[in-house]
Amino acid sequence: MAAWACSLFFTATLPAFAADGPRQVTDDTGHRVTLPTQVRRIADAWFAHHSLLMTLGAGDKIVATVNHPESRPWMFRLQPSLSQALSVHGISFNSEALLARNTDVIFVPAGDSDAAAYRQAHIPTLEMRFTDYASMKKSLLTTAEVLGTPDAMARANAYNSWLDGQITQVGQRLANLPEAQRPRVLHISSLHPLKVDGAGTLIDQWIRAAGGRNAAASISGNMHEVSPEMILAWQPDVIILGADAGNIADSGDAPIFAALKAQQAGKVFRNPAGVFPWDRYGTEAALQIPWAAKTLHPTRFTDIDMLKITKTFYQRFFDYTLSDADAQRILHAQGPV
Repeated sequence: MAAWACSLFFTATLPAFAADGPRQVTDDTGHRVTLPTQVRRIADAWFAHHSLLMTLGAGDKIVATVNHPESRPWMFRLQPSLSQALSVHGISFNSEALLARNTDVIFVPAGDSDAAAYRQAHIPTLEMRFTDYASMKKSLLTTAEVLGTPDAMARANAYNSWLDGQITQVGQRLANLPEAQRPRVLHISSLHPLKVDGAGTLIDQWIRAAGGRNAAASISGNMHEVSPEMILAWQPDVIILGADAGNIADSGDAPIFAALKAQQAGKVFRNPAGVFPWDRYGTEAALQIPWAAKTLHPTRFTDIDMLKITKTFYQRFFDYTLSDADAQRILHAQGPV
């Protein structure tokens, strides 16, 4: 257990930061963006990117958000200042409203159609994108560079080192696991409509890192709508439901799910969710690796205490002390009391 906790506090050598003057940073799509000397007020139009800012200690700088307490209650519990931010449904902000809030910079998902309007309003606009752990680490470093403080870069390096540690440690324990003992895992992002995550995704990466095989590897990308008959043909050994996927019992496809060996064997699991769903594109994706490995191979990871790891992670990277009850609720994809 010690190795899993100790790597949490690793820090790396930090670069120097300019004391004054405008700066330029390259976003995840290759745009060079000129930034003010200090970034104090941030608009964030990518749901998952909020967790990166919170990991870097900059959640209180978000003055415009696309997230809501109804859908992300832990995010607002850990970062209550979000309740005072400009809030929109969807991902489009009014540029005038952002200017009225003296927004220093806005983060948008890559390819966002509103990016041109923000740039026309002279709001520094960074398009962000990551599809796997390597690009997420890079995106976190870019975000830290935008923030422009040694503390933000120290946090980014510490997080990236911890993530690398999870991948390495889990990989070492599973190195001698035969292919035949790696269960076929189906990750369902939605039951209504029925959507799954295929190859070329962060989800596919953590399934493989945790000692599984993606049952939906024949399709590519996130949240692909499929027929229940296709799932019946795949016959996964394990099903992992996204936190917001819905319940099989309430699905019109419940009779088909009853015919699946995963359902019959009690191998259907609900994915944890905290600030953001662990299985998707936030920094808690690092916690997904030990959780998934212990879920798929419990006898190989008997010493891994997910309650302790979760509490330590939230304290270190979100500056928040979880109670045991809080951590249990996150592990069971339940909101705060």
